[in-house]
Parts: sequence; structure tokens; C-alpha cells
Amino acid sequence: LAFLMETENHTTVTEFIILGLTDNPTLCAIFFVIFLGVYIVTIVGNISIILLIRSSPQLHTPMYLFLSHLAFVDIGYSTSVTPIMLVSFLREKTTIPVTGCIAQLGSDVTFGTTECFLLAAMAYDRYVAICSPLLYSTRMSPVVCFLLLGASYLGGCMNASSFTGCLMNLSFCGPNKINHFFCDLFPLLKLSCGHVYVAEISPAISSASVLTSTLFTIIVSYSCILRSVLNVRSTEGRKKAFSTCTSHLTAVTLFYGTVVFVYVMPKSSYSADQVKVASVIYTVVVPMLNPLIYSLRNKEVKGAMRKLMARTHWFS
Repeated sequence: LAFLMETENHTTVTEFIILGLTDNPTLCAIFFVIFLGVYIVTIVGNISIILLIRSSPQLHTPMYLFLSHLAFVDIGYSTSVTPIMLVSFLREKTTIPVTGCIAQLGSDVTFGTTECFLLAAMAYDRYVAICSPLLYSTRMSPVVCFLLLGASYLGGCMNASSFTGCLMNLSFCGPNKINHFFCDLFPLLKLSCGHVYVAEISPAISSASVLTSTLFTIIVSYSCILRSVLNVRSTEGRKKAFSTCTSHLTAVTLFYGTVVFVYVMPKSSYSADQVKVASVIYTVVVPMLNPLIYSLRNKEVKGAMRKLMARTHWFS
């Protein structure tokens, strides 16, 4: 068979077959149109957010610096998964080399982990802005912001290396069909013909550390924010203080909710199809929704959009 390579003692898989979301031709055609539209909206929406933030002086603040990087990460996150999913809708059999599969997983984990750290950094930014406004310029100085950004990307690369490093030491010599729409860790481990204990434990520890630390930061930050907001006497003041957090809270809930469902809950509690649906949400849908959430529910972003349109004579 073309996907097998004979070695001295055993047969090694050289490529995997991506089974995708469905093998129904009608559903494939429908899903292709839907997810192509989702991908286009994702790219256009996130690029628009980046350009808007760069061109609007009123958005040159730490919060929107993090948001612009979140938009960049969402583009990478979606691009690492969506194109091959779209190809699987058009082809009866979609193949990917073993090295390409590992590279896709590494890219997916890098951007996904970086998003976790960026969401935590944005939560900390809101905490400082609401709970310690007089110290905001010091605690969120340009140096601090760039250190947080650097740590986010470094954390993403380090977590991804724990995944790719373990997989590169595994051998694949049996079935080569991945029951997923992209190269995820657990479907790949099922296809390995070697010992997978280390390959299971190392990424699990690394990812658990990321999820625990970032979620802890977000929960503590918003606990302090909630306590501070409740101490504000006027109802209008409370609404104004908390309105700056609603977009971020929505993004956090969507992203972490589906990630925890896939990677934390016991595998026996749900089916492979449920995992695929949840994976679609956090890898494909959430990157599309983030720019919509931050543009439709954020007064400063909407104000910047109106000013930009006025400067470019879109409005009279």
C-alpha cells in the first residue's frame, strides 16, 4: 500500500487519512459552503480588528494591544485546522504525511496555548484597570505588556514542543485512519503501535499546567473585579465598570468551555462525534466570533470604527 514503508523489522505508516466530519456527500457539500464562509469571516474579521487597532490612536492601550494579538492568534489557530477540513469535504480520501500531521498538531497547540495566556493577560489587565486604576500606567507599562506577550508566545511554543516531541518518538505501523477533521493528539495516540505512556503523560501535564494557571488567573482577576464593582454605590457606575469585561468574559466562556469538554472531562462520558463538534467550536467557530464579540459589544471599538469611517469619507 502507498501509505506504508517497509523497514528491516516492521512496516511504518508514512501518511494518515483524515476521515473528517462526515462521509455523506450531501452534508460534505453543505459543510464546505458553511465552513468556507466561516473561514472567510474569520480572516476578514480578525484582520479588520488588527488594522482598526493600529490605525486608531484611542485604541493604543494595553487592552487593545492584547486584543490585536488575540486576533492574530485566532487567524493562525483557524488556518492551522480549517483548510485541511475544507479539503476533506471535497475529496473522497484526504491524506496528510506523518510529519505534516505532527506539524499541524504543533501549530494548533501553539496558537491554542497562546490564546489561553492572552485571555489570562487580558483578565489581569481588566483587574488592574478596575481595581487599581491609579497604578494602571505602572502595572501595565509597555515593558510589562511586551513581557506578557512574550511569555504568551513562549508558553505556546513550549507546550507545543511537549506534544510534537513525544509524537516524533512514536512509531505508527498499523491503521492510518484518523477519526477526526484534523491531527489531534488522542486520535494519533490510538494509531501508535508503540508505548504511549510518556506521550500521554507529558502533554497532559504540560496542558494541565497551562489550563490551571490561566484559569486561576482569570477566576481570581474576575473575583476581585466583581468585589470591586459591587462596592460601587451607583448602578450606572457598576454597569460602566463591568461593561468593559463582558466581551472578554464571553470569549473566555466559549473558548474554555469547549476546551475543558474535550481535554479535561473523562473520555468515556462522550462520543467521538461529540468531540468533533466541540473541537469545531473552539478551533473554527470561536476565532470567527471573537472579532464580532469585541466589535459589537464594545463601545470603544464601535466608536473607533465610526471615526475611521468618517475619516475615510464612508459617512458624510
